[in-house]
Amino acid sequence: MWVIFALAMGGFAIGTSEFVVMGLISEIARGFGVSEPQVGHVVSAYALGVVVGAPLLAILGARLRRRTLLLVLMGFYALGNLASALSPNYQTMLLFRFIAGLPHGAYFGVAALVAAHISPPSQRGAAVGRVMLGLSVALLIGNPLATWLGQMLSWRYAFGLVSVIAIATALMTARVLPSGMGAPRADALAELRDFNRAPVWLSLGIGAIGFAGMFCVFSYLSPTLVQVTGMPRSFIPIGLIAFGIGGILGTLAGGWLFDRYGFRAAAMVLVWSALLLLVFPLAAHAWWTVLPAIVAVGTMGALAPILQSHLMDVARSAQTLAAASNHSAFNAANAFGPWLGGMAITAGYGWTSTGYVGAATAVGGLLVYALARREQRAQLASDTVAAG
Repeated sequence: MWVIFALAMGGFAIGTSEFVVMGLISEIARGFGVSEPQVGHVVSAYALGVVVGAPLLAILGARLRRRTLLLVLMGFYALGNLASALSPNYQTMLLFRFIAGLPHGAYFGVAALVAAHISPPSQRGAAVGRVMLGLSVALLIGNPLATWLGQMLSWRYAFGLVSVIAIATALMTARVLPSGMGAPRADALAELRDFNRAPVWLSLGIGAIGFAGMFCVFSYLSPTLVQVTGMPRSFIPIGLIAFGIGGILGTLAGGWLFDRYGFRAAAMVLVWSALLLLVFPLAAHAWWTVLPAIVAVGTMGALAPILQSHLMDVARSAQTLAAASNHSAFNAANAFGPWLGGMAITAGYGWTSTGYVGAATAVGGLLVYALARREQRAQLASDTVAAG
């Protein structure tokens, strides 16, 4: 239990850091004397760090035991956020946020493998879901707390808080995780060979495309609440809390669904996502319908533990590399979804068009899922013939 808690606390630190810039855009812009859109590039720099760092650090850490690698990654994360807090100018802030994003995916990948290793086989999905719950709790508690701290004192304190949480995570992990946890893994070439297979890439494709709809709606949630729902800006934190609640429910449900239905759970979540995103534009016009709709959008997070668990089944010796790359795929979705939504809004289709765009990406994820299932059945048939 304490091992899962320690791993989830690392997820809480990462989730708080990843999303806090969105709540402190104005404060950071004033601090550096730049525009708010320029601060948006700080978010992109972090996401790019995740995409690059996840496979890179997984390969570089191939010879380390998982316990050691977790401690190194969380220590790295603490330093990256401390450097962000001390950034002297906008340019160095971009660099430090990129650096801070590097250990993000590798940490979640290794943490998910450790959680699955210490859990019964029938509860792997639930264990992975509990680790990733830290991200959802960060949206509900960590991000509002860090945003409030940044508004009351300085945005720098928000990143300082993340650094403290990361150090506490490393200390707790060192205390509760057995020193021999996880034998050294396969060499980098073996990992790359098993990683470069269709089942792995198709699973990552499902996340990069199918998950984009959630980010498409979430990225433009604030202006949608103000311009479409007609609520004051003070209502926005309530919408963010609703999204956080949905994220927690989805993360828990995703682990349970995988334990019960296996890879088929991904299709269930994608169908659910497409349907609720089609309904979102209609629900956005009144506060009493938009809040449950936001909670529902948050439940799309169920896809994360499902794909994380599925990758353990198809990655062979590339366990850490594949698990880490899952978060590269999700951050690609974080860039892909808002970009598509922004194009629709700019073309004059309105703020609620993000729902329709998101539904289209969910259908795209379903198409990739269909390819993955076909590949899975073909592999099963090949193994049966070989065994016979």
